[in-house]
Amino acid sequence: MTDVTTQQTAQQAITDPENGDQPGTPVNVEQAVHAIADRARTASRVIARANRSHKDKALSAIGEALVANQEAILRANRQDLEAGRSNGTSNALLDRLSLSEERIAGLAAALENLAGLPDPVGTIERGQTLPNGVRLRQIHVPLGVVAAIYEARPNVTVDIAGLALKSGNAVILRGGSAAAHTNAALLGIIRDALDRTGLPADAVQTVDEFGREGANVLMKARGRVDVLIPRGGHDLIQTVVQNAAVPVIETGEGNVHIYLDESADEEMAVDILLNAKTQRPSVCNTVETLLVHRDAQAAPAVLEALSRAGVRIHADSRIQAILPQGVTADTANDDDWAREYMDLDIAVAMVDTVDEALEHIRTWSTGHTEAIITNNLTHSEQFIAGVDSAAVIVNASTRFTDGGELGLGAEVGISTQKMHARGPMGLRELTTTKWIIQGDGQIRR
Repeated sequence: MTDVTTQQTAQQAITDPENGDQPGTPVNVEQAVHAIADRARTASRVIARANRSHKDKALSAIGEALVANQEAILRANRQDLEAGRSNGTSNALLDRLSLSEERIAGLAAALENLAGLPDPVGTIERGQTLPNGVRLRQIHVPLGVVAAIYEARPNVTVDIAGLALKSGNAVILRGGSAAAHTNAALLGIIRDALDRTGLPADAVQTVDEFGREGANVLMKARGRVDVLIPRGGHDLIQTVVQNAAVPVIETGEGNVHIYLDESADEEMAVDILLNAKTQRPSVCNTVETLLVHRDAQAAPAVLEALSRAGVRIHADSRIQAILPQGVTADTANDDDWAREYMDLDIAVAMVDTVDEALEHIRTWSTGHTEAIITNNLTHSEQFIAGVDSAAVIVNASTRFTDGGELGLGAEVGISTQKMHARGPMGLRELTTTKWIIQGDGQIRR
């Protein structure tokens, strides 16, 4: 992406949404995106004051409208999928891009689940009465205008819109050209449902029509956008982090590790590894590296099960020496330890101790999720204490690092930073706080 300051004179044949010019009138993209952000600010003030029942009614209406209009959504999605295939889009991205009746039903169910969750707005974080009688409360309030830049993930359009609505925020979306038709269909349905339930449609907007230039303007819209959340691959996230002038919550690439301890139960290990690698390999909580203790009795069964499931193994020399008959592996190198495959590939290394596994994770992890499979309590506690990632899992699949699975309703993304939000970002993570200080005439002495 190029910096917007180099494109101040760039013009597009679009209607200026602020000045009401006729279609075809050239306008500056910066002005058009700023106008969207200003309308979002106005809408955010209405959403912030909406009570829970009003917001929940709108969430239910959006879910019902998605199901009622699923044929139109799937038609638009087929256009995007056909374009993706013709452009050579990878299978992993096509999977992320793809919608089905089942996935649309899942999106509607997630919205209904959100409606059933407590409203974070107004909840008290802490409070006290000071010796002088001044009463203090720290309460949760919406962030305001949230922007999200993501790619080839139409489900994110619905998830973020729903979370923003429930948490009292307005949202501006940049969903990328790969899902352009699908996102346009979804946005139309969402905005219509908001309007029908008496909430401002401008609480959910998009800058997709302005392409990369629009995304650049959004990243520079300091004072108009309160926080920007990128969600996607390494290049997208780093572009936003390095170029944005607005506050950014960095969400994670998922170079996820599982450590197979010497005491691991074989049946459990096979079940967990197969689920963590093959259930949906294109997502960020899929395991990418397996670390195997040198005495792990479950190792041959795990390697055989992964191979039988069609997983391509990239192994170091010690793992290659213990491969079961009929199982083959490519030779792993540093590129494999660093790689987020997002496909049916896995890197496998042998380690001698828990500490060695932790050292490997510290070297190569993106700070997303790490897991241990063990029957040794001391080793599990050592692993928990030694891992510095957003989520640490003991004896369960890494696929549980997900807002819906953790009871958050959905997620905007999985934050791998350490400021404000870390891990799956649900409703509370889309709020900030303010202090309410109430007195009876007290003055400071």
